[in-house]
Order: sequence, then structure tokens, then C-alpha cells
Amino acid sequence: MVRDMSAKPMEEGGEVVPSADAASSQPKPPAKKVAKPKPKTATKTATKPKPKTATKKVAKPKTKTATKRVTKPKTKPKSDETAKKVGETTENRSASEIEVSTKANTRSRPKVRLAHELSSDRRKVIKKALASHKSEHRDEWDRTAGVKSHIILRKRIKPGTMRSFEVPLLDIELGDSWPIPVTVIHGSRPGPVVTISAGIHGDELTGPSACTHLLSSAMTDPGKPLDPKHIAGTIRILPILNIPGYRAKNRRFPDGRDLNRAFPGKSKGNTTSRVAFKIWNKLIVGSDYVVDLHSAAKGRSNMPQIRGDLADPHSNIIAKAFGIEMILDAKAPKGSIRRVAMNNDIGAITYEGGGADFLDHEAVQVAVTGVLNVLKTLHVIPGNPTRPKFRLLASGSLWLRASEGGLLDMFVGPSSIVERGDVVARISDPGTPGLAVDIVAPSDGLMICTATNPFVTAGTPVGHFLPIDKHLGLIMSQCDENNRFVVAGSEAEPVWREETEIDEISVSGEWSGGSVDAEWQSGWTEAAESDDNSESAK
Repeated sequence: MVRDMSAKPMEEGGEVVPSADAASSQPKPPAKKVAKPKPKTATKTATKPKPKTATKKVAKPKTKTATKRVTKPKTKPKSDETAKKVGETTENRSASEIEVSTKANTRSRPKVRLAHELSSDRRKVIKKALASHKSEHRDEWDRTAGVKSHIILRKRIKPGTMRSFEVPLLDIELGDSWPIPVTVIHGSRPGPVVTISAGIHGDELTGPSACTHLLSSAMTDPGKPLDPKHIAGTIRILPILNIPGYRAKNRRFPDGRDLNRAFPGKSKGNTTSRVAFKIWNKLIVGSDYVVDLHSAAKGRSNMPQIRGDLADPHSNIIAKAFGIEMILDAKAPKGSIRRVAMNNDIGAITYEGGGADFLDHEAVQVAVTGVLNVLKTLHVIPGNPTRPKFRLLASGSLWLRASEGGLLDMFVGPSSIVERGDVVARISDPGTPGLAVDIVAPSDGLMICTATNPFVTAGTPVGHFLPIDKHLGLIMSQCDENNRFVVAGSEAEPVWREETEIDEISVSGEWSGGSVDAEWQSGWTEAAESDDNSESAK
């Protein structure tokens, strides 16, 4: 729709919530009837019959029933049975106190509300899949058994230790083999193997930054969340899978292919396929769960969200355990690491947050907190995971695309809530001043991704839109003053940062070097002039 630039935006309307009042009336007893008969009967019954009936009735039945109930050994056998089952040598009184305290702690935690935006058919499929799933007992997770060393790529990691090394993506003798960094944290107790992968697209920096913080001393030192001595299981951290793309600041592999569409790969295939084959068979196989960290492609920015197939029980568990509100039920693309992992009975989810070629600190913070929540839920590390106030299970998102070309002016950003008819963006062209094209929200919903590149042509996606039919009010209850949804964990203090004291130093005297900016500029101009002189000499 082409409209004049002077057109006024639509006015927003408000909703009025009706309130209801209730009134109650109490009957008044007549004064004459109560005043006369009560004192007469009270004096007569109080002097003679009451003490007699009281002594007879209270003395016999109450003492008999009391003695019968006390003499029954109901409490003793229960406490003895529980003591035998648990194998405790402490008193029954202390065991009961422990049970009461644990029940009180579980009851004090509020339940997380589920806000379903899924179709009824899809909800039935998910419910049926979860109901048919039975938790399997794995001998290697038995906490009473001894823990063995973790072996990966002929490297042995002892229990309670952490080891970092490099793995070449190509097994070659000539040329660049593209070694990638790998860190394995092997706990002192048995447990699942959780793999954290990132950097599968070279220009997405949210995942590599989150992995860097997870491996910092503030997280892995003694007594910290990822202390190997307190871990049950194994954590594999792969910060940069696409190392050549990371160096070139490019999403794709050097041969122009997408690494996240090449799994499980082939040992004798093209370059990207060979790398995918090496990553899958040497680094992913043997995992029980995979958390793949991503961000939006170049020119866009994503709000923090989880994507996973909720009909897969293992993926459903870690999707909800991540601890954020937005969970998109979606099957993984063909050839992606998440899809191949699910086909091999490995629970896998994808985290999306931020954009390409820049660091979104909010998205990084949510990623680090979410990974810790998953590890706590799986009992890999101690502690209780943080939980959101509600979880929004949704699907059916759509892309808003430009119908014309020109310069894009976005009025909203990621995590913004819009209503039907709101103008989310406007396209104008310097060659045709006075005319503009508005992009309007088709319904009430949430912008889970918005464009950051102002140059658009017809068909360019400018926003990823999620329609909200039932729970718009619930989402709006967690918005800031800019009508932007606040994701759980985004406002907390970064867990990897430690407070340090900074010594202030005062320098006496006056600055004699002139203007700092002038000196900086002269340095650049002098270098440029010297280059020009060298070129002219040639």
C-alpha cells in the first residue's frame, strides 16, 4: 500500500475491564423472644443437668476413644519401614523433619504456566508422545558405580578434570587442516554427556561468546558452577565449528555451502560434507543431549528463543529446562545438526539470539544462563534452575516482506509486541520523495526477528512475525515501557563477571602534547603521505 508521508499513524484503543460488586444482608433476630426464654432455661439447666451430663459424657467416651487411638502402633511401623528402606541410623524424628522440609521447599516453588498457541491436533501429538515415553535406566549414569575416564579422539580425560585441545577438521598433510578448539569437562561422578556447540555459522558470535564465558575461570574454578570436582557426567564445549568462516566473517564454508545443512556428511564428499562427517562422528556421537547456539543471519536480529521438536521427549525436556518463555515447536531443517541428532535418539534444541557480526550482550547472557539451567535440570551440576513465569509454546510464524524497494525504517525491534494494523516499518525511496510504503502487522503478535539492514528490495524479509491469538495480555504483562517483551534472565547480572577493585591514579602536571585528536589525526595523515611518496617514487 503506497501512502503519503504526511499520513498520520493510527490511534491505539484501550480495553475496559468490567468489575462486579456484591452486597450481602444479615437477618436480625427478634429482641423479645431471645431476651425472655434464654435466661430462664439457662439458669435451670446450668444448676442441675449440665454438670451431671458433662461428667458422664466426657468421663467415659472421650477417655476410651483416646486410649484406643493412642495404643494403636500406626506411627511406629511407618517410621520403622521408612528407616529400613532409606537405611538411616538416625532417629525417626529427624527423618520426618527432613521429609517435611523437602515437601515445603517443593510446594513453595510456583508452577510455571503453559501458554499454548499450538493447534489442538499438534497438542494431542505432543501429549501422546510424552505419555508413551518411559524413562530408561542407564547403567553408566548410576551414581553408586565408579566413574571411568572419558575418551574422545584417543584422548583420555580423567574424572574431575578439564582438558582443552584442538581437533583438525580435515585429515590432510598439505594445506590448512582448520583446527578447532575443543574443551571437555569430565565430572567426578557418572552422568549424561551434554554437548554445547556454537559457531556453525562463521558470522554468528552469540554462541562463541557464550562458550568463552562458560570456560572462564569465573565458571570453572573450584567452587564455581562448572567445577569438574562437582560435576556428574561430561560436558563437551565446541565454541567454533566453522573456523574458516569465523576467520573470514562469513556464514558459509569456503566452498560456499552451509555447514548446518550437510550433516551427517560423507567421508569422501565435498569439503563441507567431509567436515560435517568429522564433526558428527568424532565430536557429537556419544552425546545424550546437544544444545546448538545460534543467532540471526546477516542483516537481522533475533529475540532470545528456543526451537525444538516438542514431540521428541528428550528434546522437550531440555527445551523447557532452558528457562526462557519463547519455545517454538518446529522440526529441524534437513541436514542440520539438530535433525540428525534427533534421528539418533539424542535430545537436541537450537537457541537463537542476537544477530550476525555483532555481540548482543542480552542474548549472550540468556544463552549462558540457559545452558546452566539445562545442566542443573539434568543434575549434571548442583543447584536449582531458574524458571520463567510462563512458557509460550507456539508455531506458525511467518515472514513480513517488503513489497517495494528503497530504504527501510523499522519502527519496532525484536521482542516488540504489535497489534493488528500497527505500522511496523516504512519504505521510502530518495528518488521518489513524498511517497512511502507502510508494512502493517497482519494481526496481534510478537516480532521475534527484525531487519537491521536498511537497504531492501521487493521480497526482502523485514521481520519474523509470530501471531498471538490467546495470550497477548499475558505477554504484555511482562513488557517494559517501550512495549518490548523482557525475556527471563536478560536483566540479571552476568554470572561470569566478578567484582574487582580498581586503583585510581592521579597524574600531576599539564598535558604538553597538544590536542589528542590532532595528534591522532596527524599520525594517520603522515602515514598516508609517506605511502603516497613511496608510490610516486616507484
